[in-house]
Amino acid sequence: MGQKVNPKLLRLGTVYNWSSRWFADKKYKENLLEDFKVRSAIMERLKNAGVSQIEIERSINSVRLTVYVARPGMVIGRGGSGLEELKNFLHKVLSTKTPLSGVKTDSKLAPKMDIRIEQVKEPNLDAYLVAKNISDQLVKRRPHRRVMSESVGKVMGAGAKGVKIVLAGRVGGAEIGRTEKMHKGTVPLSTIRENINFASIPALTKKGYIGVKVWINRP
Repeated sequence: MGQKVNPKLLRLGTVYNWSSRWFADKKYKENLLEDFKVRSAIMERLKNAGVSQIEIERSINSVRLTVYVARPGMVIGRGGSGLEELKNFLHKVLSTKTPLSGVKTDSKLAPKMDIRIEQVKEPNLDAYLVAKNISDQLVKRRPHRRVMSESVGKVMGAGAKGVKIVLAGRVGGAEIGRTEKMHKGTVPLSTIRENINFASIPALTKKGYIGVKVWINRP
């Protein structure tokens, strides 16, 4: 069970909370599509700031966004100017036509939008940031074994109980796809009380895609 199900999904309600927290009866489809658009737009715009996670909370007439980033100064800007630019950008994104339905969204993100920026205290214990770093280095054609070894060392040095990294695809430019694994410490995926952080990111190299999966057993 633990080997086949996303570790965050398996631990919802015990270790993790839902990343989108709202209730909708008739507008569920519209809200879900808006959440997808907001997350995609923020991830693309703030990719240099190291975005790890985006939480969305909706109430009757307001929306609260909590963005977890590794470098908050790049997002906030001088005197909070970066946050205002981000709000204006999100309003423009949601006022355009959706690529899936082609219908202009009726709802504006909210009459009142609250964006909060939270700093990721230890980026080396965040599976998404670790996987993104590995993906970026593979695109730059760095040796995959060295990249995996360095990442494992940084994660364990940050205080993790265990880490597992799996690369799958045309690793090292091989013509036949294969899987490379590196494991250190303990990563019990079936133990629900353990805080297992997981992320999966594709790396598009010149030879083809390489899937990067990272499991981190947080202390």
